[in-house]
Amino acid sequence: MQRVTGIGGILFRAKDPAQLRAWYKTHLGIPVTEWGGAAFRWVDASGAPANGTTAWSIGNGSNFAPGTASFMVNYRVADLHGLLKLLRGEGCQVLDKVEESEYGIFGWVLDPEGNKVELWQPPENE
Repeated sequence: MQRVTGIGGILFRAKDPAQLRAWYKTHLGIPVTEWGGAAFRWVDASGAPANGTTAWSIGNGSNFAPGTASFMVNYRVADLHGLLKLLRGEGCQVLDKVEESEYGIFGWVLDPEGNKVELWQPPENE
């Protein structure tokens, strides 16, 4: 079974999300949008647009619980439900909650150090 197919996003916890977003926008030129992040469109080796994006966002980190890290990585997967079942069978600490929306299907697992890892199956057209 294919497991992770790429990085879907990187999320940061900040004490002052608005101030940190402004710093990244001003000093690194990241085009921060109203939702608190940016979506970097993928390109192929020649620079032509490819199907997919990597999200980057800064927030208060409330969605990182029960993890305590200052960041969370979102990994793209091809079959979320199949992977979660496989991870449970391997003894991993998979969180029971699964979210489905127009943005895809999301699930979570804790790594051995307690970091929450987000797994995301994008919608069919991504």
